[in-house]
Amino acid sequence: MKKLFVILASVLLMLGVSSCNSCTNQSSEPTFATVEVADSMYVEHTIAVDRQAMFAKGVDNDYRWYETNIRLVNFLDDEYDGIEEVVNVFQTVENRDEHSFDTVVYKFQHTDDGTVEGFTHGFWVEDYPLNNEQIIVTFAQALEKVNEVNLPKPHSRYVVLRKEVGPVDANPQWIFGNSRAQLYVDAVTGEVSEDNPAFRGLNLGTPLGEWP
Repeated sequence: MKKLFVILASVLLMLGVSSCNSCTNQSSEPTFATVEVADSMYVEHTIAVDRQAMFAKGVDNDYRWYETNIRLVNFLDDEYDGIEEVVNVFQTVENRDEHSFDTVVYKFQHTDDGTVEGFTHGFWVEDYPLNNEQIIVTFAQALEKVNEVNLPKPHSRYVVLRKEVGPVDANPQWIFGNSRAQLYVDAVTGEVSEDNPAFRGLNLGTPLGEWP
């Protein structure tokens, strides 16, 4: 019952934050006080909380949500034992005036020890923003589809939600794996594939090349 409450609260929160994309700075800000800290590893909850944090920075609500990275406790081809870390990646602009502005990348790292916010001056590449994308399939649903499909699971502890820049226009994907093997779960349709949809038919693309 408690888990159901947290799920419903998180979903309602995400809807509230999304609806504020067209709000002005004078609009009332959504709250998330009803979600307990103990449930902070719940993926959709961390996304909602971090989007609220970016909205609250007050830079004309001009932020981009680019990725959600997940590190599991166990490897995908082993027994599932929960999430070790969630990192959400954003970009915004600061110190804007009529002549210049600073581009800043923010990362929010969630673990059992709490949340660490970091930033660097620069810009994020190779992803389309997820702000206005439909994310229908949750992380839990994507993981269930990976476990159900008759395909070998990558020997990896990593998952990323992203919409990769590529020659083929594709939906956002939950990508399970590493540079050697990946499984893609369409975040809109739930379709599972071994092929990178952003490069489908071109025999290209290693979206997790920086991961072990």
